[in-house]
Amino acid sequence: MKPGFVMLAHEALDCAAQVAILLSEAGCPVHVHVDRRTRKAEFASFARSVRDLPGVTLAPRIACDWGTWSLVQASRDGAEALLAADPDLTHVALISGSCLPIKPIEEFKAFLAAHPGTDFIESVTIGDVPWTKGGLSEERFTLTFPFAWKRRRRLFDLWVSLQRRFGRRRRLPEGLSPHMGSQWWCLTRETLEIILEAPDRAALDRYFRRVWIPDEGYFQSLVRLYDRKVVSRSLTLSKFDFLGKPHIFYDDHLLMLRQSSAFFARKIWPGAHRLYRAFLHLKPPTNVAETAALIQVERTFSQAVIRRTRGRPGLIMAGRHPRPGFENGLTAAPYSVFHGFSDVFHGFEGWIARWTGARVHGHLFGPNGAEFHGAHREYAGALSAQAGLRDYDPEAFLRNLIWNTRGEHQSFLFAARDSQGVVPLLARDRNATIFVITGAWALPLLRDDLPIAEVRREAARNQKIEAAFLEQLRERQAQARVLVWSLLDFLERPAEHLQEVIDTLSPTEPHLVTELPAAKPMEGLGDFLQALRNAGMSPHLAGEAIDPPTWPGRGSRDDKHDQRQFLS
Repeated sequence: MKPGFVMLAHEALDCAAQVAILLSEAGCPVHVHVDRRTRKAEFASFARSVRDLPGVTLAPRIACDWGTWSLVQASRDGAEALLAADPDLTHVALISGSCLPIKPIEEFKAFLAAHPGTDFIESVTIGDVPWTKGGLSEERFTLTFPFAWKRRRRLFDLWVSLQRRFGRRRRLPEGLSPHMGSQWWCLTRETLEIILEAPDRAALDRYFRRVWIPDEGYFQSLVRLYDRKVVSRSLTLSKFDFLGKPHIFYDDHLLMLRQSSAFFARKIWPGAHRLYRAFLHLKPPTNVAETAALIQVERTFSQAVIRRTRGRPGLIMAGRHPRPGFENGLTAAPYSVFHGFSDVFHGFEGWIARWTGARVHGHLFGPNGAEFHGAHREYAGALSAQAGLRDYDPEAFLRNLIWNTRGEHQSFLFAARDSQGVVPLLARDRNATIFVITGAWALPLLRDDLPIAEVRREAARNQKIEAAFLEQLRERQAQARVLVWSLLDFLERPAEHLQEVIDTLSPTEPHLVTELPAAKPMEGLGDFLQALRNAGMSPHLAGEAIDPPTWPGRGSRDDKHDQRQFLS
C-alpha cells in the first residue's frame, strides 16, 4: 500500500513542516496547499524547509475561507495532482497542517492493506447529523451561500433570511443524497478517479460551490452517489465542543492520544512540543485494545462536554458564570437557614449544632457584617465578614461559602433586619432547607421599651420585609424546602416543632429531643401585640393571640420550671 497525503495549512507552518518531513521519510508523497493569506515570509521559510524532500510538492496558493468552496477546491486539486504524479498511489488522505500522526506510518499502511478497496470517510445522511450548528441542516444544501460566514456575516445572514422569506429552494442534482461528515478522509484511488472523472462533475461542482460548508458534504455525498465500499469513520481524531469549535490537544493529552484508535489527531496546539517529540521522534506503543481505547477516548470527550456545558454542581465564578437557568445547581451542597430563631432562643446556634453536627453561623447577612462561626473575620475561601464586600454580590457570597466548605453541612441564622439580597437565591435553591418563625421580629421590639409610635413603624417595616421574604419562598419557581410557623403557634408547642426541625435535618439518624434551648424573656407579648393593633398596625404574621398564662418560657433563661413547661 502506498498512501499519499493532501495537507491544507495556513498557520504554524513550522509544525506542518515537521509532519511533512516524517511522511516523506516514510515514502509517502505529500501535496501541500498553504493559504494565500498566510504571510509571505512564513511561506518562504516553509518552502525552504520542504523543497528538497522527496515526494513533497507545493500547490498553487488560493485564498481559503471557512465554510466555502475554496477548501474543497484545494483538497480536490491536491488529490488530482497526487494521482497524476504517481501511478502506484493506492490511497489519498486529507490532513491539515495542525494534524499529527499518532501511530507509525507503517501501521497506517498495514491498516489500509488489511481493508482493500475501502473508503474511510464519515458520511451520515443529513437528517441523522446531530452536530450541525447555526440552525442550518438540510438548508445548507437547498439554499445558496455566496458570502463567507466569518468575513461577511451580516450579508450571509441577510441572504439566508431573504431566501427563506421568498421560499427559495434549490433542486438537488439527480441521484444525489446529501450526506455530511468530517472533512478529514482517506479514499482509495479508484473512488477518487470516479469522482474526478465523472461526466457530470461540472454540474456537481457548480451545485456544491453554493453549498454551505461544502468540505463536510462534497466527498461525503459523492462516495454514496457512486456506491463504493464505505466505512463511515474518519481515521483522524477530530472532536468538537457543543458550540462546534474544535477541541485543541495539548501536552497533557499525550496518554489519551496514545490510547486512541485513530492514526492522526487534529487539532494540535503549536506549542505542544512534548506531543511532537513523542509522536515524530519516538515510536508510540501500539498494543492498546482498539475497542476499549476508542470507548475510553469517547468517554473523555463526552465528560468534557458535560463539564463544559453543565460544570460542577454549584461552581459559579468569574471563569464560569452561566446564564440563569443553565447552572448545574445553584449551590454545591445542602444547607439550612433558621429565620427568626435567634429572636426566640438564647444560644440557638450551639444547641442546633449539638443536635445536628452542622457548622452553624450567626447572622451571615446581618447589617453589621457576616457573623461567621467562631467570630472569624475571614472564612473559607477568603470570604470577608465586611458587609460591603458581602453585599456587593450576596448570592456569590453564599455560593462561595457552600462551595469552599463542601463535606460539612452549613447552617446560619436569618431575620427580617438582615440584608435581603440573598433571598431570591434561597428561594430557588433546591439545596436550601429554610425554617421560618414568622413574627419573631416582635420579640426584640417588645424588649426595647420604646414608645409605641416608634415601635409601630419598625414593626410595620419588619413585617413588610418578612412578607416579601415569604412571598418569594412561595413562588412557583421556588424549589427550597420550607417549614413555616407563626410565632404564637411555635410558642404553643415548641418541643414538637423543634423535634420536627431535628427530624428534617437528620432523617436517617432520628434523635428524640430531650432538652430545648433557653427561651428569651417574652412577658407582656400579648399586651404588646394588642398595643400594635391599637396603634393601627396588624401584626398578622405573629399569629392569633393566645392567653399569656399559656406561653411557655416566661421568665429568665435559667428558670428550670420554664424549661419543664417548654418540654411539656
